[in-house]
Amino acid sequence: MVYFDAANGEPLDPAGREAYLAALDEGWAGPERLYREGRRARMLLDAAREATAEVLGCRADELVFTTSGTAAAHHGVLGLARGRARAGRRLAVSAVEHSAVLHAAELAAQRIGGERVLVPVDVQGRVRPDALTELLEGADAGASSLAFLAVQSANHEVGTRQPVAELSRMCAEHGVPLLVDAAASLGRESVPAGWSVLAGSARKWGGPAGVGVLAVRKGTRFAADWPEDEREHGWAPGPVNVPAILAAATALRTRSARATEVAQIQRELTALLRARIPQIVPEVEVVGDPDDRLPHILTFSCLYASGEALLLELDRAGFSVSSGSSCTASTLTPSHVLEAMGVLSQGNIRVSLPWDVRREDVESFLDALPAAVRAARPDAEPAQSAVRETVSSDEISAAALEIDALGKLCPLPVIELSKRIGNVPIGAVVRVLADDPAARLDIPAWCRMTGQDFLGAEPLGDDRPKSAANAVAYSVRRRD
Repeated sequence: MVYFDAANGEPLDPAGREAYLAALDEGWAGPERLYREGRRARMLLDAAREATAEVLGCRADELVFTTSGTAAAHHGVLGLARGRARAGRRLAVSAVEHSAVLHAAELAAQRIGGERVLVPVDVQGRVRPDALTELLEGADAGASSLAFLAVQSANHEVGTRQPVAELSRMCAEHGVPLLVDAAASLGRESVPAGWSVLAGSARKWGGPAGVGVLAVRKGTRFAADWPEDEREHGWAPGPVNVPAILAAATALRTRSARATEVAQIQRELTALLRARIPQIVPEVEVVGDPDDRLPHILTFSCLYASGEALLLELDRAGFSVSSGSSCTASTLTPSHVLEAMGVLSQGNIRVSLPWDVRREDVESFLDALPAAVRAARPDAEPAQSAVRETVSSDEISAAALEIDALGKLCPLPVIELSKRIGNVPIGAVVRVLADDPAARLDIPAWCRMTGQDFLGAEPLGDDRPKSAANAVAYSVRRRD
């Protein structure tokens, strides 16, 4: 098997493994204890904290270790919201944040009696500065003030970097702190300055699972919104796992030292994937910024394919990848990241290259991909055009076709549309009735990719026996 899901987690780095094994004998005791074993553990914990703080660009006493990256994100959002509750009760979060941040912000807003506000992004997945300006200036004009802005250093699904330095400058002008989820980029590239709170996950940089990092700049209003104890400033309750923390810090320092070298290799390989995939797979959309991106993540979506089927076909071919598609077994809704970007969600595959990736593995993946896509596109070939002449408006109206795809999950609504649009005259309108949430992304994307006109969507209503509350009628005009 070839592992191409490094954005989810990597095997333990060899240097980190060595540090972990050594620390099992010396760092097992509670580092808060004053006896000899406790002092030894404290020395290892302090060394790990210093090494991690150096990579993050902060002071050692601004950093604590948590039980996971998710816990770090949760604590960062909840602590910043509570600490800033008097200054503002609107929590601004980019629409493509990790679900851990989105869920924490929703809970934090409920606890302080505030509101979570999603900041829209462009088609590349990057926060729109104009939308942020509107939020910041709206607060200055008398609207409820922002407590903070939360953004990722780079997106975990599509790899697009956020303009952290620019967003930080904009926020600083209005006295709004910036929370940065750096889980996707730590260990691979430096984090731009300007953050007030930062969260990360060790398993993403080759550290062990069960270790997260949370950094809070001095002077930031931050208050624990959970039961405190005496450990880690009270920001991360419970005992710390010193051997695992030392392994995480060692892996982070080791990888950061080689990050530039490895990034160059990975960037060349993702560029190869980005160029070749549209050549070997028909009707595919590669998403995310082509240049300003993490070096190891590449995401693409395939028309007419089930994401789950494609993932399983690639697994059979020997490749471990992930999918943000609505058609995976773990979810019945589109990826919120792809939805916010307004791009195709069906047949989605994320390739995230591991630290020790080999070029031959990438080339083998490209060799296997076309067959996997064909297998994941059952009966998806569009029908040949039966009517090609331009007709009058009366004939167009009479020829309009309605496709009932209610109750069908992606990619079936788009497959039906693709098969049947060739049977109507050029200029005719096809209405697709669908209640799968993915259709609101996939039908417009299909039109964009195939050169048809998407005319819009409207709720279907309850006048049809089969219709559901979320049923929608999508109108498409045939161009060719």
